[in-house]
Amino acid sequence: MISNRQLFFQHLAPTSTAPLALEIAHAKGVWMHTPEGERILDLISGISVSNVGHCHPAVVKAVEEQSKKFMHLMVYGELIQAPQVLLAQKITSMLPEPLNSVFFVNSGSEANEGAMKLAKRITGRFEIASFNKAYHGSTHGCLSIIGDESFKRPFRPLPPGNVQLTFNDEASLSLITEKTAAVFVELVQGEAGVIKGEKKFIASLRRKCDETGTLLIVDEVQTGFGRTGKMFAFEHYGILPDIITFAKGMGGGMPIGAFVASNEMMRSFSNNPVLGNITTFGGHPVSAAAALASMNVILHERLHDTVKDKEQLFLQHLAENKKIISIRSAGLLMALQLDSYNTVQRFIDLALQRGILTDWFLFCDSAIRIAPPLTITNEEIEYACSIINEALDLV
Repeated sequence: MISNRQLFFQHLAPTSTAPLALEIAHAKGVWMHTPEGERILDLISGISVSNVGHCHPAVVKAVEEQSKKFMHLMVYGELIQAPQVLLAQKITSMLPEPLNSVFFVNSGSEANEGAMKLAKRITGRFEIASFNKAYHGSTHGCLSIIGDESFKRPFRPLPPGNVQLTFNDEASLSLITEKTAAVFVELVQGEAGVIKGEKKFIASLRRKCDETGTLLIVDEVQTGFGRTGKMFAFEHYGILPDIITFAKGMGGGMPIGAFVASNEMMRSFSNNPVLGNITTFGGHPVSAAAALASMNVILHERLHDTVKDKEQLFLQHLAENKKIISIRSAGLLMALQLDSYNTVQRFIDLALQRGILTDWFLFCDSAIRIAPPLTITNEEIEYACSIINEALDLV
């Protein structure tokens, strides 16, 4: 009988020449289990997705209960569906006014595409600014605003009218003008290897957008829902985004995304033309129920309030390792800087052999990604660090 591994290589479209090709039979909390019974500690949360861990009982219960009531009924925005409206209410209750209207989609890329369209519609401008080493998704529009030419070059020509700024460089903000519809920013650049925006720079960015009538779009796809130690990364900076985008950790493991703006802005999609933005599966009721359950877990268990102590525990146990050049962290989003790509790849292999799953970053392949579920315990952190140090010593 043909194995799942053979089927994987025969029929799944590849994303790289060397996938991990690790088969998982089931997962619970921070642990994934192979069909052979080996267990693997997940230190990347499916790339910042499983904030409440794998198969959290509250999320599983919400999925089971909603799937028995109804699943897809109609394209987004036409029917009143309890999971959607309750989730929208929950999200907006956590955000300041006027961020009171939610457009549900399926992913972070789709959320950023929708935000891009909304900004152009509201301002009547077409120029979009973004930052070097930023990552906002791989769809055609999002690809045009990410900050790494090697990822864009094979797919050019891309949509025009894009301006690239330099992160944490106030001089580059002069490129934002009355022609700029929006600036996309990650307050913590994830794929650059966890580069935090400087508070003075982010304040200057907000001020420059106000001066030029430019919308500030904050991409919280990777940082949202507790990962940085607050529910949202923008709370660290004392600024108010005009539009904010979410996905990844939003759904408790189910696919969902959203962009949030004011009711006044969002109404522009409803006319001239009608259905100015549309999605078939956006806000799927099962995903929405899972997302609501996940948020309630984070809030009720105050998981975001535990993040800083867990971050410090990682730092405490890894700081003395001589193979680590530096550690950059924003809560439980961490980059362990090593000396080269080859060292990182060797480490990933050695760690996986010892039952720890880690990864690298798209635009910083010489650093190790650490982004475990927020539910990870102190004992699991100490165990993970012991394996990390052991594997690093063998690199």
